[in-house]
Amino acid sequence: MQARIESDLKSAMKSGDKRRVATLRLVLSALKNERINSQRDLTGDEAEAVLRRAVKQRKEAIEIYGSSGRADLAAAEKEELAILESYLPQAMPEEELEETVRAIIREKALSSARDVGVLMKELMARHRGRVDGKRAQEIARKLLA
Repeated sequence: MQARIESDLKSAMKSGDKRRVATLRLVLSALKNERINSQRDLTGDEAEAVLRRAVKQRKEAIEIYGSSGRADLAAAEKEELAILESYLPQAMPEEELEETVRAIIREKALSSARDVGVLMKELMARHRGRVDGKRAQEIARKLLA
C-alpha cells in the first residue's frame, strides 16, 4: 500500500495536484510514524488502520465544519476524504450491511438491546474494513430494540 501511495504522490506532484500531494504526504508521514512507533515494518492491516484513522478524522472535521458554517473548510476535508477512501476497500452497501446484521442476529439467537456488543464484535470480526461501525451500530440497535 505504501508503495502505491508513493507512486501516486509522484504522479500528483508531476500533474500539480496540490490537494492530492498534501494529503498523500500526510498519509505517508502517518505511516512512517506508526512504523517508527512499532519499530518494525507495518502489516497491510496496520497500514489500513492508519488510513481508517485518517478517514475518521476527516469525517469528524467535515461534521464540525458543517455545523460551524464553514462550507469552504468542509469542502476541502471532503476532497481529502475522497482521496483517502480510494486506498481502502469498498464499504459494504447499506442493504447488504442490514442483511448481514440480520443474519448474525438469527445465527446467534440475539434478542435484546444488551446483545448489541456481541453482535458488533462478531460483525467486525467477520467484515473488518468493510463495515462502518457507527452505521452498523445504529442498525443493530434498531433491530434489537
